[in-house]
Amino acid sequence: MVGPLIEAKSIWKSFDGVTALKGVSFELLSGEVHALVGENGAGKSTLIKIITGAVVPDSGTLTVAGTAVAHYSPALARSLGIAAIYQQPALFPHLTVAENIAWGGENRGLWRRIDAKAQKQRALDVLSRVGAQIDPERLAGSLTMPEQQMVEIAKAIGAGARILILDEPTASLADREVDRLFQTIAALRAEGHGMVYISHRLDEVFAIADRVTVLRDGETVATRNAAELNRTALIERMVGRSIAAVFPKRKVAIGETVLEVRNISCATAGLHDISLAVRKGEILGIAGLTGSGRTELAETIFGLRDLNSGEILVEGRRFRAGSTVHAIRAGLAYVPEDRRRHGVVPEMAIAANTTLASLRNVSRCGWLDTERESALAGRYVDDLQVKTASVRARAATLSGGNQQKVAVARWLATGPKVLILDEPTQGVDVGAKSEIHRIIGDLAERGLAIMMISSELPEVLGMSDRIAVMHAGSIAGILPRSEATQQKILTLALGHAPNGEIARVAE
Repeated sequence: MVGPLIEAKSIWKSFDGVTALKGVSFELLSGEVHALVGENGAGKSTLIKIITGAVVPDSGTLTVAGTAVAHYSPALARSLGIAAIYQQPALFPHLTVAENIAWGGENRGLWRRIDAKAQKQRALDVLSRVGAQIDPERLAGSLTMPEQQMVEIAKAIGAGARILILDEPTASLADREVDRLFQTIAALRAEGHGMVYISHRLDEVFAIADRVTVLRDGETVATRNAAELNRTALIERMVGRSIAAVFPKRKVAIGETVLEVRNISCATAGLHDISLAVRKGEILGIAGLTGSGRTELAETIFGLRDLNSGEILVEGRRFRAGSTVHAIRAGLAYVPEDRRRHGVVPEMAIAANTTLASLRNVSRCGWLDTERESALAGRYVDDLQVKTASVRARAATLSGGNQQKVAVARWLATGPKVLILDEPTQGVDVGAKSEIHRIIGDLAERGLAIMMISSELPEVLGMSDRIAVMHAGSIAGILPRSEATQQKILTLALGHAPNGEIARVAE
């Protein structure tokens, strides 16, 4: 093909006084996988919304298959062969696979009868093209996440899409499923389809992409052949600085025990006889495989689950277990894993999100004092360096990393003694991770006792003073920072003790 499938030139876009894109340029060639990378807030989502017609740029030009487009819309984008596949597929769960695929491509009149046999055969054909062995008569709601993604891709191809935008497509896939997706991408590339690939997983970028475009602070930093880059060079372009240490661990004086968990068991959480302690200024990492009970432990300590036995103490004082109200009053704070469902309320303002757990501090005689609310939120926005034009902006306008900062701010506003963080950097880019790690270090330096749950072993090893490893609902061992290695953690997580004995450190 002569010329690119898509060419965006000098695209500018602002929202509520914040410039999201500053003259961004981007192109996609036929038969190319072009990775689009950058920190959260770099402008990737805005650019994709412009390409799919969901957002109108303030200025700049967009050319699709050699034709400049004006008055762009999602319907026009689809007619031009553009389709986006997001992390959460948008299938109709009560329709069959064949019906979902037909919905994306059929153009029938009001009185035209549905040919179910032809619909099924068409679904089989397009599913075969993307390498998916899925019964077209299955209900979409019965499919696994990888199967739903394959159906979404088949639906797009069946509708005539030549340009696919894959937004974090492997976020919920296992390694084998990722390999299968990559095979599908390779097959589509061979057919001449162009694909924009967006992912925080840089190893995948190098594995699948032909070219890489880096966005930073709303600007195009570089476009390079993937073969010309390495991981370090790519990270430096993304964040605008050298990252010699993504985990800025500082030496902090460790004080007295703040949180003590004594022999707790919880049947509904699958926890058995767990004991641990966290000291003032200490970061206790919680590691373990999926299903080992890490999140359940955090929920139980915070009062979201009832204890069957044992006790929890803060500064030597017991409080009523199984009650979040009493946990908060005792000085506990919990930032959950799923920030979209439990971390922030997207439609509420940043100020309202920040004060949601401490309304007494910003109320008078039962009435909300909005000035006091804004002032309190403003302090945390400044302290945590949340990128926003106003504390009155909706949380939905923030990047993932900044939403996480607001979730942390909400609980810091309660004046906690213990902060429990469950996957604090999940789904954020390397630059945002570095900022969140800095914040965690600052909080430890101020004397908070921090319990940090993470699936990323480099994060656990880099940030923790001690590491408690869970297996099957119990603590398999506790390792000091000086002795912890990935091999030792994995050995404990699999239920085996190093050198044949449980590794524990005196409390």
